[in-house]
Amino acid sequence: MDLEFRHLRAICTIAETGSLSQAASALGVSQPSLTLLLQRVERSVGGQLFLRSRTGTAPTALGERVLGRARVLLVELDAFSADLVRPNTQSVLRMGSAHMECVATLVSRLDETLPEAEIRLQVEPSSTMLAHSLTHGRLDAALIGMSDDKDVPLGAQVMYRTLVPRVPVFVAVADTHPSARLPEIPLSDLAEDSWICPPGADDGSLATLRSACRGAGFVPRIRFEVPSGGGRQLIRSGQAVQLVEPTSIGCPGLVVRPLAGEPLRMRLVLAWRRERLTESQINRIHEASAAAYTHHALESPVFRPWWLAHPEVHPRLS
Repeated sequence: MDLEFRHLRAICTIAETGSLSQAASALGVSQPSLTLLLQRVERSVGGQLFLRSRTGTAPTALGERVLGRARVLLVELDAFSADLVRPNTQSVLRMGSAHMECVATLVSRLDETLPEAEIRLQVEPSSTMLAHSLTHGRLDAALIGMSDDKDVPLGAQVMYRTLVPRVPVFVAVADTHPSARLPEIPLSDLAEDSWICPPGADDGSLATLRSACRGAGFVPRIRFEVPSGGGRQLIRSGQAVQLVEPTSIGCPGLVVRPLAGEPLRMRLVLAWRRERLTESQINRIHEASAAAYTHHALESPVFRPWWLAHPEVHPRLS
């Protein structure tokens, strides 16, 4: 079998994510398909590229050599593609964002501050998928939410700034839930509930939830997987609870509450491809993102007290 660039991208993605399942999700293929592709590549190069264990994958000595050459080739290919689109010549800004309350405000702010570009927004709950789209040139910039204890690999050509270094993760429950009237809910109070799987579970959010629940003395029952933002009916009916970002707003039948002791945290990062945007454009995107998030933090009756009490995490606004 002759090696193709898609094979090189696949093995590099496996190395970056450290997991066949996460790599398959990032590449948009099934895990069996990726496993089969890897086996074909290993037969082609004459040896095993990764050691597999219960904790993930790690490159073998041969794998390290192949990855070194593959990364050089892919950087050159990406640079060749990027040369076709230079800063200030593109009329479209391809922006990615985590699923947050502020996305509509973000688009409005970007329209105001970047009148030279048409803003196209991709909302994607998986930070791994956003990072992958950036690395491979399908996005120009992205506002990425990451679990506080997890790092998402970014390609060498991707730059980033931390927008908000930490915020607590909240929970959405039915207004009839026994703990709904509490100002903050102990995680242990949710031990008997069914959970909606966190969006972007492939990038560590599900593992983080399970770890926090173990610390609270129980194993969460993950019963539902729904599109990001699509679980409100399940929550309102009392059939499920779900982690949400803290600017999330309740609705009739559903309330958003902090978790006692902040057992789960996240951070927001602005990342971009260095060859696609000028310094001025990045500064304006950062300003628009900071203003949009701050606006919604202050608008949230549940999150506002925490936000005002922690000025050290506020993004700088001009």
